Amino acid sequence: MIVKLLAYTPNADAICAAAGNSCYSERASHEIVEDINSEKVLSRIVGMGHHSVIEHAVFTFSVEGVSRALTHQLVRHRIASFSQQSQRYVSLTEPTFVTPHTVEGDEEARRVFDETMAVIWDAYSKLESMGIPAEDARYLLPNGCTTNITITMNARELLHFFSLRCCNRAQWEIRELADSMLELCRDVSPVIFKDAGPPCARGPCPEGKLSCGKPRRG
Repeated sequence: MIVKLLAYTPNADAICAAAGNSCYSERASHEIVEDINSEKVLSRIVGMGHHSVIEHAVFTFSVEGVSRALTHQLVRHRIASFSQQSQRYVSLTEPTFVTPHTVEGDEEARRVFDETMAVIWDAYSKLESMGIPAEDARYLLPNGCTTNITITMNARELLHFFSLRCCNRAQWEIRELADSMLELCRDVSPVIFKDAGPPCARGPCPEGKLSCGKPRRG
């Protein structure tokens, strides 16, 4: 998995803080942004539940080498934009797939997994060599098949995404993606994402009896 932050709103902390402060000021946000205390203002406004102000910050990520199992979960986050590598127009000549950690750690399971993938790719290649278009040959391909995807979310949706997907109970691959994305966001916007992550990073776990019992702090 390779995750890169392609683009983001520059000076997002100050812009969102100024936008929030402008709701309570006679001055416009462009007059406020230069000298605002982003951490103080955002802590107060966002702490009051006014999360709309951080929608002014937008982040775009390039994600490479993740499974279709992951992206099927990812696109459930509907307040976002996605552009995914097409299996209709991109012929998958190399057998690239994601192997779960549980399979990697078991020699017999890894043998079964790899042998099955080899059979699938051999059949896929044979169908294409017979003139079957990629869009039809792809019906053979598994959830573990790798793909590339571009993701754009505003900061408000990212906080929601991190709250769900950084949780220990999230599926392992999308949790690794969320952790990587959060690290990149904190590098460029430390105030907005200061307390981002699973709910247990901020307080009690909302999962009740389903809690993993292992809070992720910070």
